[in-house]
Amino acid sequence: MSGIVVALQQTLVIPLLSHFPSILDVDYPTASWLVTITLLTAAVATPIVSRLADMFGKRRMMLVSLGTMVAGSLLAALGGTFVLVLAGRGLQGLASALVPVGIGVLRDELPKSKVAGATAMMSATLGIGSALGLPLSGLVFEHLGWEAIFWLSAAAGVALFLAVLAVVPESPVRTPGRFDFGGALLLSTALGSLLLGISKGGTWGWASERTLIALAVSAVAFVIWFPFELRVNQPMVDLRTSARRPVLLTNISALLVGISMYANMMSTTQQLEMSVGTGYGHGLTVLTAGLCMVPAGLMMVVFAPIAGRLIGVIGAKHTLLIGTAVMAVAYCTRIFLTGSIVLIVLGAMFVTAGTAIAYATMPMLIMGSVPITETASANGLNALLRSVGTSVSSAIISAVLTTVTMDVAGVELPSLVAFQIIFTLAALAAVVATAVALFIPGAESSERVASTTAETRDDEAPAELVISGTVRSGAGRPIRQAVVTVLSTGGEPVDWSRADNDGEFSVVLPAPGPYLVVTSADGWAPASNVMDLGGVSDRPVVVLAQRLRLGGVVTVAGRPCGGAVVSLVKVTGEHVASTRTDADGSYELAQPPTGRYVVTVLGPDRRTCARHVAVLTRTAEVNLDLAEAAVGTHPAGSDDLRPVGVG
Repeated sequence: MSGIVVALQQTLVIPLLSHFPSILDVDYPTASWLVTITLLTAAVATPIVSRLADMFGKRRMMLVSLGTMVAGSLLAALGGTFVLVLAGRGLQGLASALVPVGIGVLRDELPKSKVAGATAMMSATLGIGSALGLPLSGLVFEHLGWEAIFWLSAAAGVALFLAVLAVVPESPVRTPGRFDFGGALLLSTALGSLLLGISKGGTWGWASERTLIALAVSAVAFVIWFPFELRVNQPMVDLRTSARRPVLLTNISALLVGISMYANMMSTTQQLEMSVGTGYGHGLTVLTAGLCMVPAGLMMVVFAPIAGRLIGVIGAKHTLLIGTAVMAVAYCTRIFLTGSIVLIVLGAMFVTAGTAIAYATMPMLIMGSVPITETASANGLNALLRSVGTSVSSAIISAVLTTVTMDVAGVELPSLVAFQIIFTLAALAAVVATAVALFIPGAESSERVASTTAETRDDEAPAELVISGTVRSGAGRPIRQAVVTVLSTGGEPVDWSRADNDGEFSVVLPAPGPYLVVTSADGWAPASNVMDLGGVSDRPVVVLAQRLRLGGVVTVAGRPCGGAVVSLVKVTGEHVASTRTDADGSYELAQPPTGRYVVTVLGPDRRTCARHVAVLTRTAEVNLDLAEAAVGTHPAGSDDLRPVGVG
């Protein structure tokens, strides 16, 4: 219910945009900021609030989200001026972060048999609320006035605030630490500028100074943000985890599905409202067109639990493929089936059915691939990319509808071809999303979500506990960015974590007991230990004792070559390290991260030799003989650069 109500705020004022200029004494472009400001604040709030939920408590941040929505609704209802209504709409947008936080609550509190269906429904509330907001606001406006829309939101928010306070427990699953204020500021600047440029580009002009400045500021902020997040101790967004193949591909799919989905929501009502004089329009009122979207919204309600069942039967990846494929096929049919209201509504319903399945699946794919302590923030990033997709879609649709037009009684209106282009682009986005989803690893770990030990019954909610520890070297120094994976003694996955720059990590366990802890880090030999975890004062220390080295011996016709320069470069050209050989020809370098490299040696007599080397997870030994190389040159066809596969 909370998810539906906060999602309502996204579309609640769209049917009233033509009335607000006269109500608030502003022009139409100014009134459109009542939609834009909600979009901007939602984009900024979603990653920040989601990260705070992982750190300080999910129920707490749900209450904060509902509180800001209530405050914004009251301000807009009582304000009476454009500035105050705009500020209220901004506060309402902050509540959008509640949906990914709520998904995290469900994972923490429900038995594992209930998680897939509940998560699917919570994810679908983004579509349900947005679809229901169109007819609801029109109905309330016609009978009770525009202020009643905000009073209704405030009343619903207060009721849900009290219900969450009374019913939803606070989860013990959280990651203590320092909040990344620098990362939050940079990401907020980047996202706000990006969405401002996209959403206002059509009004300001895509080549206008304001649009270009907004997009340039966004690009600069992103360029600074990415390396900053990789260096900061406790980043707001863990880019290393986000770069994992399942997470990255799911997020790309989310962006594409957002683009495809919004075309259905934004274009269908306009198609139904279009004048009969166009030859394809049906001349419906705003309220009637909104009511025609109700069946599409109900499809979200129907298909979200179906998606939850499909996840349990065929897996999250294949369920996502079904959803995106249904969207693609539905849009292809919408290109041609425009002759009646029934056909248009049916087309919108099938698009929404595919959207419900796709939206419902993504959180399960995300939660199966990130540490349990990061479920809210990871889902927040996924929800954010959906929002970016809808913004891109809105800009594309506006550009097409204002460019591909026809003259009707002296008025320029969108032609039928404009809507067909929109549906074609939406189908293409869904097809690309399907292609991306095909490459998501098939051996999903989504069943790890809300996993329990064998002693816990499937109908019980997991009584989980958070264990924090450190990864250190044999000398006691912290090892940064080490990956700690916890398995049960039977081999089932429990949780995993990435240590921060101080070597600190946190994992979530279903119960105290013995666990198999597997630890790895670049440049170190991996280690596995059976550890008893979950004691009252338990703070495990994992020790990686063996530092990996890359070394060998340089010779000339079998004789040691001292003083030679040995260099290590990546196959992409970047220099990694250099050293000189000892008198016995030996050399040693700290082993670089896993990957392919070139080891090259320059002798005192200017002879050179080079070898490819594949660095894996054991100490690498590369021996080179300068007698194999010509002095200063490599004859054509020589085998001086033959690859050496090294463990």
